[in-house]
Amino acid sequence: RNRANLEKAREEFHVGNLYFNRGCTGAIVGYQPFGGFNMSGTDSKAGGPDYLILHMQAKTVSEMF
Repeated sequence: RNRANLEKAREEFHVGNLYFNRGCTGAIVGYQPFGGFNMSGTDSKAGGPDYLILHMQAKTVSEMF
């Protein structure tokens, strides 16, 4: 619980979610996206702002009347 150690970890750990002095489960939906990072996921997290895009497909529709 040394503040200097926590700050060092915050700067050096390349992770999606970093929990200090608490359990590593229970992300708050809408505030703390949950999911993989780098090789363990897509970097888009469930509950994150770009998550819906993963389930969409681009489509172009052109019509002439």
